[in-house]
Amino acid sequence: MSTDPYVPPVSPPPSSGPIPGADKKLIAGLLGILLGSLAIHKFYLGYTKEGIIQLILSLVTCGLFGVVGLIEGIIYLTKSDAEFVATYVNGRKGWF
Repeated sequence: MSTDPYVPPVSPPPSSGPIPGADKKLIAGLLGILLGSLAIHKFYLGYTKEGIIQLILSLVTCGLFGVVGLIEGIIYLTKSDAEFVATYVNGRKGWF
């Protein structure tokens, strides 16, 4: 009777819970698409300085700078939850 003394290590089960901060992705994306010229998505994510800059540029360009908000909203929604949190919540990347 031969018993093998080697027992392979057991890896922990993958976490099935939501990623903290991922709940902001959908709201920030929709705010960027719908209200991008007002920079509401920037303020929602806590980017006050970037939000003020985008709001001023949008006012100076008569709303044309709102295209940046539209693009950012689409980018937010196309990223995975983990990638969004790593880039915009933890990494604090203010633009694109």
